[in-house]
Order: sequence, then C-alpha cells, then structure tokens
Amino acid sequence: MSLKPAVKVSRRVAEIGREAWDACAGNPAYEANPFVSFDFLDGLEAANCAVERTGWGPQHLSVEDADGRVAAVMPLYLKSHSQGEYIFDHAWADAYERAGGRYYPKLLSAAPFTPATGPRMLVRPDVDVGQARAMLLGGGLTLCERYGASGLNLNFVTEPEWRWLGEQGLGRREGQQYHWANHGYGDFEDFLAALSSGRRKTIRRERRDALAEVEVHCLTGGDLREEHWDAFFGFYMDTGSRKWGRPYLSRPFFSLLGERMADRVLLVMARRGGRWIAGALNLIGGDCLYGRHWGCVEEVPFLHFELCYYQAIDWAIRHGLPRVEAGAQGQHKIARGYLPQPVYSAHFIADPALRGPVERFLAEERAGVQQEMEWLEEEFSPFRQEA
Repeated sequence: MSLKPAVKVSRRVAEIGREAWDACAGNPAYEANPFVSFDFLDGLEAANCAVERTGWGPQHLSVEDADGRVAAVMPLYLKSHSQGEYIFDHAWADAYERAGGRYYPKLLSAAPFTPATGPRMLVRPDVDVGQARAMLLGGGLTLCERYGASGLNLNFVTEPEWRWLGEQGLGRREGQQYHWANHGYGDFEDFLAALSSGRRKTIRRERRDALAEVEVHCLTGGDLREEHWDAFFGFYMDTGSRKWGRPYLSRPFFSLLGERMADRVLLVMARRGGRWIAGALNLIGGDCLYGRHWGCVEEVPFLHFELCYYQAIDWAIRHGLPRVEAGAQGQHKIARGYLPQPVYSAHFIADPALRGPVERFLAEERAGVQQEMEWLEEEFSPFRQEA
C-alpha cells in the first residue's frame, strides 16, 4: 500500500483521533501494549501531565496512505528537561553544556513517565513496516533540525526497532530491568517449587508477615471506584515526595485511567482496620502485567514485596500472562524471582562533536550491561539449578 510523502505533526494525540491512532497502536504484533494506546496517551494530555507546561510538548507524527487514512504514528515530545524518562542522559547534557552547547530542547519518542518496553513506531497491520518506519524516522529528524534540538531519542523500544534504528545510523543503548517469567506454573506454590529451599522459606515468611494484619484486594474493571483512586493518589504523592520530590501524574489522570481503561488496570490495595493503607498500580497488556506505581501511608513489614511482586506473580499465573515487568531498577527483585533482562533505546545526536563521544560510551556501556546481567543471574538467581 502506497503512502503519502508528507509526515504530519500534531500537537495533541486527540488531533489524530482514537480510531485512527488505535488502528496503528492496536496492531496485533504489539500484544495490546497499554502505554501506546490512545486512551493512555490522551489521558496524560487531558490531565495536563504530558503537555508543554510540564516540559513535554507533544509533536506526534503521523503518515497517511493514498486514501488519506492514518497508516502509521509515533508518539513524540519536545522536551525541555530529562525528567520522567528513566533512560538517563543527564551526563551527556552536562558535558555538552559545559562545552558550550545547548542540549535542550531535545526530541523524545516514549510513553511518558513509563519505563516499559513497547513499540514507538506504530504501523497499521496492512502497511509496509519498513516504508512507514523510514518516513516516521525521517519526520523526526526533520523536526530535530527545524527546532534546533540536540537530538532525537527513542526510549524503551522493542528489540526489532532497536536493531532497525541501529541500521539507520542511530546510537544503540542497552540497559537492564528485572522481569518475572511464567514457565507454565499452575499456581504460586508451583512457582515456589522452582526456587531454592532457602528462597521458598524466605518468601513464605515475608508473605505471612505482610498479610498478618491486612486484607488485600485486587481491583479491576467495574470494581474500581473513586474512593480507591483517592486513596491511591495519596499513596502516590507520599512516595513521590519522599523518593524524588516531583510526582508527575495528577489526580484527574487516575480518574481518566479508571474511566477509560478500567479493564486494563489492576489495582492491588491493602486495608487495615477499615482503612486503605497501601496500593500498587499495574496495567494489563496482552502478554504482560506491567507494575507501575506503589505507595503507602502506614509501614508494614514486607508489604511492598507482597503488593508489588508476589500479588503480581500470582495474578499473572492465574490469568495466563507470560511475564511481569516490575518497573525500573531494584536488584532486590532478583531474590523474588525477577531476573535481569535487557531494555533498549536509540539516539540520534545532531552535533558530531557530541555524537562521537556518546557512541563510544554506548559501545562500552553495552558490553558492561551484558556482563553485569550474566553475573547477576549466575550469582544471585533464586531458582534451583536443575530448574
């Protein structure tokens, strides 16, 4: 199918529209990734989270076919900072600006505030992928030049996109996260049986202590109420203010999430004495449960592990999901069955004076990440060797 040569730029995803956007984002190849759906991205804009005022100026790209229908899209933002990205380039910015350059603005293709792998170049199923990707990338590079941006960055891309982008000359970056894999377990006890005896005992003790005085409720779909979002937003704000000082999501966003995506939300909440005291927010994909945010207003030993890791594993097993992604960082996740996995990003740096050092850094970093993942799994995996 032929495509029109022009690439359009939209200042809101709503300008492209739900039907047109999700015709691309809903490609079965993307396994129903919730973070590139219209409802998620539009919700961030409608709730004033990912907008110009917060340093996330939408510049979404779209390509049309010969009949004028949207054939491919790419979420894209003009950034005035590097916050809320989870792929850290602050050292590049500091070095460039100390040398007299201007690192911001930059262009970023990502799901805002979301360290989860997913497609960034969304192509309708009946459209040629290579042609559509080339046009979207070309549009991004043109915008980079137009705005005088320091570069075009694509964060948490899929591995096929990462390899293709590298073939187009972009720098390839590799990092790591900790994911749990479902090896056909029948239930949580079946999963525990695959662990060493010491880890089994530790996890059983942690779960017993966490659940001694609390009730846990796994809420999705029609079970979600505004009272739950009120409580969870309190947890989110408390954790955000203590951990990094700038929570990114507004209270209206959570209401929109419940209104538009309730069937793709799993909210794990803990209650003690009739009061909600902690919660963990997950989003449900076609092949993955994505852990996103956690918070509490009362300290209970091991409750964080219970709500964020063990309840997620149990829910994924019961619903036949192949894996759980538990968000950014945290080597403590290894002991709970979450093993190191690579995550990818790709970077075009406009100034050759910065591009060369960055590419040398990326080559060394990739080698180091691979070695570290192998070492972590070999030394700290909780699974029995025969398993």
